[in-house]
Amino acid sequence: MDKLSFAGLMLGLVAIIGGQILEGGHVSSLVQPTALLIVLGGTMGAVLLQCPFHVFKRGMQMAKWVWVPPVIEQKRTIDQILQWSQLSRREGLLVLENYLPGIKDDFTRKGLQLLVDGAEPERIRELLEVEVDTYEEELRQSAKVWESAGGYSPTIGILGAVMGLIHVMENLSDPTKLGPGIAVAFVATIYGVGLANLIYLPIAGKLKYYISRMVAAREMMIDGLVGIAVGDNPRIIESRLKGYLR
Repeated sequence: MDKLSFAGLMLGLVAIIGGQILEGGHVSSLVQPTALLIVLGGTMGAVLLQCPFHVFKRGMQMAKWVWVPPVIEQKRTIDQILQWSQLSRREGLLVLENYLPGIKDDFTRKGLQLLVDGAEPERIRELLEVEVDTYEEELRQSAKVWESAGGYSPTIGILGAVMGLIHVMENLSDPTKLGPGIAVAFVATIYGVGLANLIYLPIAGKLKYYISRMVAAREMMIDGLVGIAVGDNPRIIESRLKGYLR
């Protein structure tokens, strides 16, 4: 679990709630189910209208990376590529065919299959880079679900505030209804801006970080396979691949 993400969220919430208490306000005044319904429902509706459902679904599934980051084993990948490089120099590229059944990752399996089949180095790079570009675009479109939510949420919050003020204006003759209406108006704005800047946009930023690392891992695999295909010395391949390590 990413403890820093959890700590960041808690720090933001404590700062807002603590500030409310220090100013003499009550925490209960920040709890307005009507305002929350307007902001969450309006934001989700706008996001669903913007993107296809499969993109929305994948974006929701990717949110777990904030708490449980995806496994990116760059050092293990380097060791694996160096092993293939050393074997291919001693026994030829065909010996690498024995490793194909044990590879679970489709991208790696495809690259190694191209290498075993004797494809030209530039052809290997060309075919695999197309897959990397498509893979990156799909992931970034899914991450934009949260980025879009961060853009819509404050506006929906303002919409909720206007609705609350309209309710207040309609009931000026009844003082008992003025307080709840004004509360919904201002709390809706807090929800809209708070959710955008404490949850939606930070999640989008964290997902983009992991996407860049996952893409870099695939680019590293391409460099390694191309290095084997052109017959580079394993030490040269290792030196080049270590440039990808963070």
